[in-house]
Amino acid sequence: MPDESSTILARLSDEINRLTKRVAELEQRNQELETENKHLKDLLHRQGASKDAKAPQFKENYSVDQQKGKGKRGRQSTGRRAQDEKLDFVSYDVDIYPEGVGKTECIERRQQYAWRFISGRAEYVCYHIYGLPIARELPAISGLRNSRSEYGIEIILTVAFLHYWIGISLDHVCEVMAFFTGLDLSKSQANVLLNQLSSDWEQEYDTIAQLLAHQLVIYVDETGWQVGKQACYTWVFSTAMHVLFRCGVGRGKAEAQAILGGQFSGIGVSDGYAAYKYLFCEHQLCWAHLLRKAIKLMLQHPNDHHYRQFFDDLYAVYQQAVRWQRDQRLSVGRALKVELLKARLRKLCSRWQESIDPEAMPIHEQIFIRLQHELINGIDALFVFVANPQVEPTNNRSERNLRHEAEVRKGGRTSKTQAGAERRSIIMSVLATLNTRFEGFTLEHLLEELAQWTQLGLSRFQIELAGMTQTNALSSA
Repeated sequence: MPDESSTILARLSDEINRLTKRVAELEQRNQELETENKHLKDLLHRQGASKDAKAPQFKENYSVDQQKGKGKRGRQSTGRRAQDEKLDFVSYDVDIYPEGVGKTECIERRQQYAWRFISGRAEYVCYHIYGLPIARELPAISGLRNSRSEYGIEIILTVAFLHYWIGISLDHVCEVMAFFTGLDLSKSQANVLLNQLSSDWEQEYDTIAQLLAHQLVIYVDETGWQVGKQACYTWVFSTAMHVLFRCGVGRGKAEAQAILGGQFSGIGVSDGYAAYKYLFCEHQLCWAHLLRKAIKLMLQHPNDHHYRQFFDDLYAVYQQAVRWQRDQRLSVGRALKVELLKARLRKLCSRWQESIDPEAMPIHEQIFIRLQHELINGIDALFVFVANPQVEPTNNRSERNLRHEAEVRKGGRTSKTQAGAERRSIIMSVLATLNTRFEGFTLEHLLEELAQWTQLGLSRFQIELAGMTQTNALSSA
């Protein structure tokens, strides 16, 4: 036994000595690594401080905290804050009770958090929603789309107004919101809000299109547009009370027929684009387009006095037509006035039957004869506004509505996708049509309008269409 104990003690002593030596070696190695690490940090600092060096930038964040926010496949979370995190942002608490029920009978059923504009500032509001213990439906919060909305409708409308009506980019929209209201809104969040508004207003867009098809007079125009890198067009259909845009579509006749039907039963006002020729039962050509052509010819060739004389005489015909249109005493006899104007125009266009010789004629003379061709060939569509005083002689109504879209296109702020073009069509159409109904186009008036839609369960446009349909049914009975 003594020999065995001695052997065990000797082995333990050897193991202790080995471990002690190993610990000393590791301590020495650790010291060497710390020295080397310090040397590398100093070297990196000196390199980073040099004139031409750039600080390293890491686009990806691989920290543990960042990875916790990702799902099983590495996707980031939706961005919604946890319930306890929202409490730190709340600046207002609002209790919501159902109508006609005593408060003492209710209990708090749930909470909803949303950003709202209060006195011009963005505030995070906690809504405490009360209801009866057994109630299946809880009271809705005024100004919120649904029970999951985190932004008030006033915020969504402001984003839409700045982006579409004013024409600034979504990046700048977010900057404006942060500067004036304190709302920290990301570009992706703003984009989602516009998608929501477009979805909510899709039915209103279709209703405006149906209302347009029932009007007596409609003004149509189109301008170039782009969806991504693809060239296309934006159409606008206007009346005194309606405006409808179709963005990112072709220029063919079918695009107008998609709104107006096979043939519009009323009077259409447009320029001389061929797609409009058989679109309307009765067609009024835009005098502004024709007069501008004569003005351009006159200004480009000031020494050719017959161009100025032609413009003066053509403008005199137009002025006489406008006077007869506005003359309320002409309850009868308008057809005769139209024939007098046509005869006067035929006499003015003395060269309209001449053929054009591109090789022998100067370019300006070719343009002059083509203008006379256009006037005489379209003569039946030039004085419709005299026979029908409610018709305007120019297409300025639709041109004004398209002017902003043309400026947006020139600034390179067109649609990136087809879905974006459709979203623009819907939101711009509803905003522009509501603008015709308000004395002042303000956020307050928009909010009052939408509140009425919610209260009635129908929009103003749906009510108008129902009334028009009922009237037509009674008149045809």
